Amino acid sequence: MAYPYVFRAQAPPVRAEDNNKAAKDAAAPVPQAREQWPAGASRSARPHGAGAGWLGGLGSGERLASAYDLVETMHYLYVRAVKARGLPPRASSHYVEARVGNHRAATRRSASEGKAAASPGEWNQVFAFSRDGVQATAPALEVFVRDDKDGGCVGRVAFDVAEVPVRVPPDSPLAPQWYRLEGAGGEVMLAVWAGTQADEAFPDAWHATADGAAAAVHQVQSTRSKVYVTPKLWYLRMSVLEAQDVAPLGGGFAYSGQHAAEVFAKVQVGGVVLRTRPCRATRGSPMTSVAWDEELVFAVAEPFEDPAVLIIEARGAHPAGKNKDEIIIGRAVLPLALFEKRLDGRCHVQAQWFSLEPFGFGRPPPEAAAAFAGGRVQLRACLEGAYHVMEEPAMYASDARPTARQLWRSPVAVLEVGVLGAQGLTPMKTAGSGRGVTDAYCVAKYGNKWVRTRTVVDSCEPRWNEQYTWEVYDPCTVLTLAVFNNCHLAAGDPAAAAFRDQRIGKVRIRLSTLEMDKVYTNAYPLVTLHDASGLRKNGELRLAVRLTCLSLGAVVRLYGQPFLPTMHYTHPLSAPQLDTLRRQAAGIVAARLGRAEPPLRREVVEYMLDAGSHASWTWSIRRSKANFLRATALLSAAAGAARRLAGVCCWEKPAATFLAHVLLVTLACSPELVPPAAFLYMAAAAVWNYRRRPRRPAHVDTRLSCAEAARADELDEEQDTFPTSRANAVVRVRYDRLRSVAGRIQTVVGDVATQGERVRSLLAWRDPRATAIFTAFCLAAAVVLYVTPARVVVLVVGLYALRHPRFRSRLPSAAGNFFKRLPSRADTML
Repeated sequence: MAYPYVFRAQAPPVRAEDNNKAAKDAAAPVPQAREQWPAGASRSARPHGAGAGWLGGLGSGERLASAYDLVETMHYLYVRAVKARGLPPRASSHYVEARVGNHRAATRRSASEGKAAASPGEWNQVFAFSRDGVQATAPALEVFVRDDKDGGCVGRVAFDVAEVPVRVPPDSPLAPQWYRLEGAGGEVMLAVWAGTQADEAFPDAWHATADGAAAAVHQVQSTRSKVYVTPKLWYLRMSVLEAQDVAPLGGGFAYSGQHAAEVFAKVQVGGVVLRTRPCRATRGSPMTSVAWDEELVFAVAEPFEDPAVLIIEARGAHPAGKNKDEIIIGRAVLPLALFEKRLDGRCHVQAQWFSLEPFGFGRPPPEAAAAFAGGRVQLRACLEGAYHVMEEPAMYASDARPTARQLWRSPVAVLEVGVLGAQGLTPMKTAGSGRGVTDAYCVAKYGNKWVRTRTVVDSCEPRWNEQYTWEVYDPCTVLTLAVFNNCHLAAGDPAAAAFRDQRIGKVRIRLSTLEMDKVYTNAYPLVTLHDASGLRKNGELRLAVRLTCLSLGAVVRLYGQPFLPTMHYTHPLSAPQLDTLRRQAAGIVAARLGRAEPPLRREVVEYMLDAGSHASWTWSIRRSKANFLRATALLSAAAGAARRLAGVCCWEKPAATFLAHVLLVTLACSPELVPPAAFLYMAAAAVWNYRRRPRRPAHVDTRLSCAEAARADELDEEQDTFPTSRANAVVRVRYDRLRSVAGRIQTVVGDVATQGERVRSLLAWRDPRATAIFTAFCLAAAVVLYVTPARVVVLVVGLYALRHPRFRSRLPSAAGNFFKRLPSRADTML
């Protein structure tokens, strides 16, 4: 159905049953917008094209809120379709379709209430039409109400886009109005306004795209931008003390002196099961008491949905000599709300007794049930609120606050991140025209707040221009961002649910490397490692980051305080315990965020938290090389200083050696100047290096990571599972290579140990003559240093070290020869 002209929407006559207005108001036309979409020729200081209207851009008089000052302003035409009434009764459902230029979007189908129903129901959906995507000079907005059965047009209303009102936050949302449908006699409730990405309706809006992708975007909600919050995590500390009146009955199993049973307790919280050590019971009584006094720690999330299930099992040899053991089980189901929340390590937690109930294969017979009902277990359990539950690696921690909000400090800064866009992304699929495209979205995580941008469909150059804000409680933390390809757009495909969003790359920014109140606008490379293709650059992520200081004094004080809460130092958890608890916490966060709508999927959360990575405790040739280079670079400055000092002593530059003599004499005559001179030198070096300070936050260094020269087999070994899943022949080759590398490592470690053992042998009398010589030297040195002034000693030693090369010998010194002759423990090893 073609319409050669634009029909300006008029308000329908208002009926008495609506709001009882006067009849003269009912016939009045719809009031025009309080201001038109401003005309101009610039969009963020760049021309967008000729023509007036909403495509012309905002001129010098734009009134946009400054909440999105880090990103480029993007303009949208918003259409909210609420509901319809007075439509012809139909058996099928109705939906609303909106069109602007070559872009369209449609609401979900809403079934009619019946053939005689006057209203098809409610949609309450918002569409957002981007100005950049519309290719018309003076577009018209057309809203159709269609029949779902045949797609026929039930009614239509049109708007001149240049006349729609402009809404600038924090203005209240525009109220929807009833508009008469042309050719149908019914009415539809709509709200149409112009705004930016700062509008409150932006995150929940359906972003209309070209016709080829409109259906896919319409079917899924995973394209929306959302903010997620990590659930409140606690440590559950449960000490299993003892159990009394545990009856090992059933199956002919009984305790005796010969048939001792091992009794242990298992505690299950969610999918995590921990068990105590077995306690052997040899009492002949049908009742027994066992004691463990063992502590188990779990990571749990609030609200506490899963209870703690305590199971006591007894396992021992059967009296009749049967092959398999009998298992007697008693159980106690304990809701976590029963346990107190401890906010201080000094608070003592009282032990409690809980009754056991028969459970499992070892359930006692009915005649013994009464006796078993008296079984009970003593626990000391609490929810620790003074710890920080770490769900991410400690080196990349974005938060260090304890769980209990009462223990939080005030924020010291505000972090603002503008996710501008990406460029040069690797194509992940092929569009209808045969070109490679990507459905990309970005996820950012800092503290307990996660953000997800909208998905830009069919583009390798996505522009998000979304800005987010976090409170910063410690600047020595890390912001993590990652870009993914959305693989869940085809909602009609049954196999789409099994797809995993593809990783494009990750960026980490340490906030302490940022200057306060400075905007950093940079592009960060997105790189990944593949076992087949090696290092792959998948594009760049463009960000604008600003760290605003709230209290400079508080920031300075933080550098002298411990990073983690006090309980981590007064009552520390072991390193294996912390690693296990971190994996538990990461699994809980992935499960909870996966239940949001739209979900933040498990593969995304695990990639952001490095939950599935075991690279920190497994072998990797690439990481071994990288760590060796890091250690070499760390020692290179000291080695360079030693070389320069040796050059001064050998008179390579006579002028420098002469200045060294002057400095030596000055400090020897005035030793009190040595500490001030040392600190003055370090301060001067820091001031000198200020001009070479980094101008942008650090990003991934592929050369330092040894990723550019890594071979495919090395990368495949690094990404292998633990234990290995490769073939035996491959494992044999890798094992031989590991033996070769480890042999060199053990040689270096042995050499270091040898030097240390030689130092210890100076006074250990392993070599009686060497120890006697060293003892006599120490006695003589003590006498000389006692009678000789310290400045004279320093001056003599310094002048001897700076002696001219003609007074030097090419042979090693006597002290070096003496040290190399000392024994070590290497000769006592097999």
